[in-house]
Formats: sequence, structure tokens, C-alpha cells
Amino acid sequence: MNIAEQIRTELGVRRSQVDAAIRLIDEGNTIPFIARYRKEATGGLNDEQLRTLNERLTYLRNLDEKKEQVLSSIGEQGLLTDELKKSIEEAVTVTAVDDLYRPYRPKKKTRASVAKEKGLEGLATYIYLQNADRPIEDEAGKYVDDKKGVADVKEAIGGAMDILAEMISDDAAYRTYIRDITYKEGVLVSKKRETSEKARTKEQTAGAASTGKKNDGTDDRNVYEMYYDFEESVAKIQGYRVLAINRGEKEKVLTVKVNAPEEEILRHLEGLIIRQPNVYTTPLLKEVIRDSYDRLTAPSVERDIRNELTERAEDGAITVFGKNLTQLLMQAPVSGHTVLGWDPAFRTGCKLAVVDRTGKVLDTKVIYPTAPQNKVEEAKKELKSLIKKYGITLISVGNGTASRESEQVIAQLIKEVDTPVKYVIVNEAGASVYSASKLASEEFPEFDVGQRSAASIARRLQDPLAELVKIDPKSIGVGQYQHDMDQKKLSGSLEGVVEDCVNKVGVDINTASAALLQYVSGISRTIAGNIVAYREKNGRFVTRRDLLKVDKLGPKAFEQCAGFLRIPDSDNLLDRTGVHPESYDVTERMLKSLNISLEDIKNDPGLLNKISDIKRLAESLNVGEPTLKDIIEELKKPGRDPRSEAGGPILKADVMSMEDLKPGMRLKGTVRNVIDFGAFVDIGVHQDGLVHISKLSDRYIKHPLDVVSIGDIVEVEVESVDIVKKRISLNMKGLN
Repeated sequence: MNIAEQIRTELGVRRSQVDAAIRLIDEGNTIPFIARYRKEATGGLNDEQLRTLNERLTYLRNLDEKKEQVLSSIGEQGLLTDELKKSIEEAVTVTAVDDLYRPYRPKKKTRASVAKEKGLEGLATYIYLQNADRPIEDEAGKYVDDKKGVADVKEAIGGAMDILAEMISDDAAYRTYIRDITYKEGVLVSKKRETSEKARTKEQTAGAASTGKKNDGTDDRNVYEMYYDFEESVAKIQGYRVLAINRGEKEKVLTVKVNAPEEEILRHLEGLIIRQPNVYTTPLLKEVIRDSYDRLTAPSVERDIRNELTERAEDGAITVFGKNLTQLLMQAPVSGHTVLGWDPAFRTGCKLAVVDRTGKVLDTKVIYPTAPQNKVEEAKKELKSLIKKYGITLISVGNGTASRESEQVIAQLIKEVDTPVKYVIVNEAGASVYSASKLASEEFPEFDVGQRSAASIARRLQDPLAELVKIDPKSIGVGQYQHDMDQKKLSGSLEGVVEDCVNKVGVDINTASAALLQYVSGISRTIAGNIVAYREKNGRFVTRRDLLKVDKLGPKAFEQCAGFLRIPDSDNLLDRTGVHPESYDVTERMLKSLNISLEDIKNDPGLLNKISDIKRLAESLNVGEPTLKDIIEELKKPGRDPRSEAGGPILKADVMSMEDLKPGMRLKGTVRNVIDFGAFVDIGVHQDGLVHISKLSDRYIKHPLDVVSIGDIVEVEVESVDIVKKRISLNMKGLN
């Protein structure tokens, strides 16, 4: 297989783009670096295309390696024919290679292998040739041999049939046909598992536990109820249903089966295998075909299809998770505020952390305005003191336990203070994971987990990206069924998303934590720690070139990371931008040709608007046009944060409850999560409302992400409210 040509076809790009990308990846360049600084080489492939290319490159190279192993194994057995070799070399999936290798793969002891040891292959061949002119029992009598363990004619025929059944099951063409038709015409069926009373109690507990995650697309009922008597075409079933059914099966709530068009499959196999009617062999071969399918092929094909459905569902869910995570990380920072982080709780009290505009924690407190203490007035007195002392203008409240009760206290407080204070409900998913982590204990060794959590809740409002990178992406709470997926695949994909976001925004090298730095292109965890250690020992970085003084940060790492690291107060304007140091010379020559200086650009970036012919200028400077365009854009807005273009969260001063909602009411809300069948919107009543995919837009859409993103501020209309089940149904049609 020509891997580069295969990838070119799949991506629909030029061969030169694929060749260049593969070469750059093999040279050790990161995806963000290639996407940002090697546009000329790749023809402008973006980070998403490059990650897909890299995934396919890895898969196809592994496939080639698998083919070599299979060819070698079959060759060593002396059974490799030209036709078989050609089929293996032309296979495009690992499954296809496995099917071709199946007859030659060393097997554990099977009924067929036992029969072969007893010398029954000859009888199997006799039956398969279908030329018998007398009862098979007559021929089978020749194979009865006590020494070989064949006691009678019946055992001889049974062994021969076992050999034939395995031969049919091992045939790659038959297996491919069965797999294809089962996928196209099969039906996935799930039933409620019959259980004892004890097991039913356990099931209900498991069901409740699985619904405990807010925004998981479930409610307080047993999530598997709709799958108690469920069936859907294998070819059409939605990924989220596959994952839900898998979870139900794993928790022993559901039984699951793929119903194939069995009779059609058997008739097809009979038509291929039974070449001529024979009164003696035809009945046996029909029995063999049935046994081969029922005992050997069907269970294996069902596993293959279930695995394929699961893998496809996981890939879809990971894609949605990745897009949600991107939108969450790229939310605009809420800057210019001293923020009070509020981690709500009942018995143990609400933990508070005051964080200044730079993210530094100034103070921490614990107050007890919620049950069972209910010290509301005492809590408000403490809060007023903190607001006055530190000039707090914004309160960031976690949306977990006791959030509703805390919100009531905050709304009352805001009415009683003279200074303008607003509050925001923040998704606190992952805050507890972070606060109990080694990273948090190193960052705040003097704080307990509650204080760390409160600080995190404040900071994730001030700079979502810088704070959320400290948390395992799987714990951030913008996915669906993430705990049921291949964790290695999920982690790899989400880490790539975080890496792309961090490098797209850029990082202030003088303030960034090690947790943030390790996502910068070319910077390992060790180097990230060394950068922080250098800072602590030598003070701030003055120029990007100072990076080369960091232990273990060599020329290659510098090349990969330098453009993504910023020094906002550097004397050199270019160090504040995304212009790579390798392009400083080109930038200076460009400015010289325009008779302007970097100082002029500082004072008036609009001077660059007079460039009328970028193509000609690029040719005169001997630089690629994409690179020159990027340089000009960076100089026009030095230090620009791409997140600033996104809308900020809704700041609140009063509280509303579910009881206040009425059908037809129109409200503004923030999209909190996007899943396959809709979007969850925070409208300020603690319980997020669901906008079903059918209610998102007047036009047909394939997926909710076509019209909404996490962090979007949208207008919604209340359709229905179920206070008992805590369900809010919303509509967005014609409103946005």
C-alpha cells in the first residue's frame, strides 16, 4: 500500500501536502508548530487536518507492519500463494488482514484440530467433494480406529463435519459477506435482564449512579428504561444509544444481541458450498453450514460488529467532546475583576477564596450560611467585610451541592452592599479532582482541598484555559459517556485538543504555570518545570532567546516552542507576538522596505494597512506569502488574545427558580454542554434546560454543534417545566 497516496485520497488534498506533512512529523515537529509555522510546506493544512493525517499515518503504518508479520508467518508454514499474498497486500483494514490470516493462525485446541489429529481430514475432503455414490457411513467405516481414538462411524462423521465447519468459518470471503450483510440488515436488540430482587436493588443503585453526572443527557429515572425492549437497525443506530446500551449491559441491567438475517446467510452459503445435489452429502453439508455459522462465525461476527459500533460511537463522542472542550477552553477570560471564588457546601461550610486580577490568592475563609448551621447573617457580615477590604466586584459560584442555597444568600447580599457586585454560576466539574491532586498541593501547600477548590472556581472564570489545563480533560464535564470509552484513545484525543488551544492562544512565559507550559509545542513536563525553576532563580525572561538558557531546552525544542511563548512587556515588540524568532529578520527587512520601524508600529499598527500587494512583497523578501500574512496580522494586533472575540458569561445580580418559569417565557442563557441529541442551556435556575436537536433551528441540522457551541449566549423559550423530575424543555427555533 502506498500510504501517502491512501491518505491523500481520504483527506482530499494534494499529494505534495501529504508528503510534506509526513516528512515534518517524522522529523519530530509537533502538530501546532507545523500548522502555524510550516504553512508553505503543507499548503496550509490546519491542526485538525494534520491530526487526522497523523492518526491515519500511524494506523496505516501499523497495518503495513501487521501485513509483514502475517506474510512472514504464512511463508514460514510454506503455504503462501501468489493470490493470497496479493490479497493480504491489498487489504485496507486490520480486520481484513485478520480474516485472511485466520486459517493459518496457530490455534489453541479446537474440535477441528482434535479431529485432524485423529486422521479425519480425508473423510472431510470426501464429503466436501460431493461425489459420494453410497452412504457416508460406508466411507466413514474406513476411519474407525481405536488407536487414533475414533470409536465408531458416528464419531468419524462428526469429526469430519467439525473440520469442515472450521474450514467454512475460516474462509475470508464467507466471513466478509456475513459481516457485511449483518451490518447492513442486522438489528441490535436489547432487553431488560431478568434479575432477582437483590440484583434489582443493585441495578437501581447503578442506574442512579450513572445519572449522577449533570448534563449527561439523563434524568433521575433509571436511564435504561427505554432500552428494556429496544431494537434498531445496526446500520442506523446512533452512537449515544450504542454507548448507553453498552453501559446497561456492563452494569448487568440489559442483555444485548445482534439479530442477523440468518436464513438469507445460510441460503447464500449453501449456494456457494453445495455445488451439486447429492443425496448423501447435501444433508450433511447443510448441517455443517448451520453449525459453522451458529457455533463459530455468528458469535465472532457479532463481536466484530459490536466492537465496530462501539469504536464508531466512541470516535463520534470523542469528536463532540473535543469540540465542546475547545469551546470551553476558548471562552473569553473575564479580566479586570477581583473575584471571590465560592465552593458551596452544606455541613462543612462554603469555602471562599479571594483572587486578585492577576490570579493571586489574597485570602480564604469558610462561612456557614447553609444547612444545618444556617448562619446567614454572620456569613453576610463576613462577605461584606471581604468585599470592602479587597474591592471584590465579581463572585464565581460553583454549581455543585448547595449552589442553589448559596445563590440565594449572594442575591440577598448584593442588594445590601453599596458597591456594584455581580455573580456568575460556574461549572465546577473537575474542581474537586484538581483540589485533591499533587499539582494543587504543590501550588497551594498551605490550603486544604476546599480552599484550593474555591481558588480554582475563581480562576476558571478569570482565565478558563490557564486553570482548566490543570484538570484531566475527562473530568471537565463537557462530554457524554466518557467513562465508558477507551480511556487511552480519549485521553490522547483530548490532550491534542488542549495542546491546540494553548498554542492558538499563546502563553505568557513569565506567569504561566508548569501545568500550562507543558502543553506548549515542544515543551515536555520536565522542561516546563525547568522553565518555572529558571524563573524562580533568575527572575523574568527578558527575551525569547533567554529560553536557550533553560536546562534541557535545546535548539529543536526552542524552534518548536518559541513562537507560542510571549513576553508581554518585552522591549522587543516581536517577543510580544506570535511571530517566530526565525522570522524576525524577514520582519525587520519588511519594515525597512516600508520605511517604518517597530516603534512606529507600536504607536500606529494601522501603518501596515498601506501594504497593497502582499504577493509581490513576499517575493521581494524571499518569504512565503502565508508566513508574511501571519506576520502582518500579528503586528497589527500585538499580544491579541483570540479568545477576546468570544462572548463572556452572563453576569447576574438576582436569582430565579424553576417555580418562576412559565411556558412561553423567553430568557437569555449560556450553552453548558452539547451532546448528540441536543444542548443543555443554563438559564439561571440551577437546573440546566434541554433544547432537543429538533428545537435548535428552523433548518435541518445533522448535529447540535452545527448551530451552538459551549459558552454561546442564546435566547430560549420555555416549553415545559417538570419540577418533580427536574426537567426543563426549551426551544430556540426562530429566536437566534
